[in-house]
Amino acid sequence: MTAVGDIRGTTSHRRAVISLFRRLRSAEGQANPLPFWEELRALGDVVPSPWGGYFVTSFEACSQVLRSRDWLVPDFAWQERQPDPRRWHELATQELSGTLSRLNPPAHTCQRRALGNPFDRATLEDLRPRIAAFASVLLDDLEDRLRTDGEADFVHTVGELLPVRTVCEWLGIPEEHIPHILNFTHRQAYAQELFPSKDELAQAAQATLEMRAFFSELIRDRRARPGNDVLTGWIHYWDAQYPDDPAAAERVIYHLTMFITIASLETSAVLLTNAVRFATEDPARAEWLRAHPEHIEDLVEESLRYDPPVWLNSHVAADDTVLAGTPMPKDTTVHILYGSAAHDPRRNPDPQVFDILRGGGHITFGSGAHYCLGAALARTEARELIAQVLERFPTLRPAAPPAYDVSRLVFRRITSLRVTT
Repeated sequence: MTAVGDIRGTTSHRRAVISLFRRLRSAEGQANPLPFWEELRALGDVVPSPWGGYFVTSFEACSQVLRSRDWLVPDFAWQERQPDPRRWHELATQELSGTLSRLNPPAHTCQRRALGNPFDRATLEDLRPRIAAFASVLLDDLEDRLRTDGEADFVHTVGELLPVRTVCEWLGIPEEHIPHILNFTHRQAYAQELFPSKDELAQAAQATLEMRAFFSELIRDRRARPGNDVLTGWIHYWDAQYPDDPAAAERVIYHLTMFITIASLETSAVLLTNAVRFATEDPARAEWLRAHPEHIEDLVEESLRYDPPVWLNSHVAADDTVLAGTPMPKDTTVHILYGSAAHDPRRNPDPQVFDILRGGGHITFGSGAHYCLGAALARTEARELIAQVLERFPTLRPAAPPAYDVSRLVFRRITSLRVTT
C-alpha cells in the first residue's frame, strides 16, 4: 500500500521513475534535463511515484493543480495526518512550514491580504534606480576580475549578489550581513529536497538555528530603532493586529521576513545567471538583442520557461478528486514538475529550442493563490542586468558550461558559471 492506496500494474513505471531520478541527480542530468522531462511525460500526464503519490508532468495538469481550490499545500495539519508524522518534525522542515508558502486558507488569505502586492508598480519604480546602481557596481567588479584574470565566476561575482542586495535594501538589512545570509540560505534549502541525506538535514538544521537567530535579532533591533523601511511597517501592522498576543505578532513578522529574504535569493540567482548565459552564449543572439533591446523581456520569459529555477513543488488533494483522468483520494500528494510542464509540446511546440520570440507559456512563478510574491521584482532585476551586460560587455561569453549542485531536485542551484571576453 502507498499513501494513495494500492497502485497496481505499475512496477515497470516505478523502476523507470527511480532510474530517471537517479540520472537527473547526476552531472549529466543537471546539465541537460530535457530528455528526462520527455521520458517522464511519455509515462503519462500523472505518473505514480515509487514512494506514494504522483508526479504531474503535463502543462495543463500542473496548471490545474496550481489554480484549483481542490489542491492545498502540505501544511502542519496535513503533516500530522501522515502515517509517520515524525519525518516532518525535522527542525528545518518545521521552520519553513510556518511560512507563507506552506499556509492554506484562512491563514494564507489573511497574510496575503495584509501584504497586498509588496512589489507593485510604485515600489518597483522606487527600487529600479537602486537595482540599476547595484548591477552597475557588481559589473564593475566583474570587469576588474576579467581584466586581471581573463575569466570570472558570474554566479559569485554578480548572479547571487544582485538579488540579496536588492532585498536587503528593501528590508533595511545592512550590507555586511549578506555573506552570512547567503551561507545559511544555501544550507537551509536542503530541508526542502525530496531525498535529503542525514548530513544535508543536519546542515539544514544548523542553518535554521543561524537563520532564526539572525532574523530574531534583526527584528528586535528594528523594534528598538525603527526606520523608514518595510520591516518597520510590518512590525507596526502586526503588532496592531495582535495587541494582546505579542508572541503571535512576532511569529508572523519573523516568518514573513525570513521567508521573503531567503525565497528571493537562490531562485533569482538562477534566473539571472541563466538569462546572461542564454543572452551571451551565441554572439549572433547577443548582437540581435543589442539591436532589439525591446525583446530583453522576451529573453527573460524564455529563460524562465527553458530552465525553471524551481523544478518541483508539492501539493495535496483537499478532498477526493480526479486529475488528468486519475482518481486522487483526499491527502494524495502530487509533485508538480515545472520543467516537464514548460517543455510539454502541447503547450510549447519544439520545446527543446530556445526561442526568444516564442510567446509561449510557463508556470515558473506558480499560479493561483500561491503565485510568487517576488515575480515582478525578479523580472525587473533580470531586465536591468541583461541590458547593462549587453551594453558593457559586447564580447562576454561563457567560458565553460554551468556547474550545478547535483543533489538538488526542488530548488535548482547553479554553483558556478565561468565567463570570459
